[in-house]
Amino acid sequence: FMKVFWMVLIFLILGNFFAFQVHTVTLIPGDGIGPEISTAVMKIFEAAKVPIQWEERNVTAIKGPGGKWMIPPEAKESMDRSKIGLKGPLKTPIAAGHPSMNLLLRKTFDLYANVRPCVSIEGYKTPYTDVDLVTIRENTEGEYSGIEHVIVDGVVQSIKLITEQASRRIAEYAFEYARNNQRSSVTAVHKANIMRMSDGLFLRKCREVAENYKDVKFTEMYLDTVCLNMVQDPTQFDVLVMPNLYGDILSDLCAGLIGGLGVTPSGNIGANGVAIFESVHGTAPDIAGKDLANPTALLLSAVMMLRHMGLHADAKKIETACYDTIRDKKVLTKDLGGNSKCSEFTTEICRRVQDMD
Repeated sequence: FMKVFWMVLIFLILGNFFAFQVHTVTLIPGDGIGPEISTAVMKIFEAAKVPIQWEERNVTAIKGPGGKWMIPPEAKESMDRSKIGLKGPLKTPIAAGHPSMNLLLRKTFDLYANVRPCVSIEGYKTPYTDVDLVTIRENTEGEYSGIEHVIVDGVVQSIKLITEQASRRIAEYAFEYARNNQRSSVTAVHKANIMRMSDGLFLRKCREVAENYKDVKFTEMYLDTVCLNMVQDPTQFDVLVMPNLYGDILSDLCAGLIGGLGVTPSGNIGANGVAIFESVHGTAPDIAGKDLANPTALLLSAVMMLRHMGLHADAKKIETACYDTIRDKKVLTKDLGGNSKCSEFTTEICRRVQDMD
């Protein structure tokens, strides 16, 4: 009997240890309103007792050996250790030759998939009510391969690069995402009727991958048709997967359907288990430091991060508190139609989170 008793005790202790294992997350507060909305997210996580420890890092680019731009080594090392990052908006310095910070992060960690769930928010009025879709964008090549040159004076050529490997990888991610998140269909968005070789290759890889996911419905649609159907009735779409440029445009269009970049979460999935979640809005320098910013996009990105880490109960709790606060309409930031401060909106979400316990 004692033997069984000790075994049960050890089992319980270990179970609790793993349940309360503290995860480290690299936090990149960013510029402008970044630090304010990052603080808001940290406060809400604290109120929800999420088992997360933050490691704050600055990622402003520095020139490495050989004059190559790179993110500071302490930021890279932190990400390599934690594998998970949460970042606020970053400004790209205007100095000549300075790279886009987001592009640099994308290259450093091979963030090949950009994932944006667009879900209508009850209580925040837009012309659409039942939007519930996810755009998955290839993040490393296509028209954004960065290969451009002048052929002769007045003629510029830009190379659109599509590879078998990147196309297969993004297609596999999209189907895997659909299966793991109880999504019923994946639509490949393309223009293979015009760009027969490049988009043709992308589409072929999507079709091949679809063969291994018979439980997920696969459709393919031209980009222009998707745009037309999207503004007429977005409810017909579920998961959409597409090359870089189309994804850049379409993901912002879908954000517009639910109320804009201020309420849309975003995640970037990379190789080797790395993932960075971010708010995709700007740094809003005009309101920075005035306690007016809306932390919703960063908060919902952090909720997405929790789901990615398998902390589903914490994610649900925070998401519900955020949505309830918006639906209630009593404490809202200016852009959401209220006149509360960022700190007041944050406090209200914290209160709701604590009331759930």
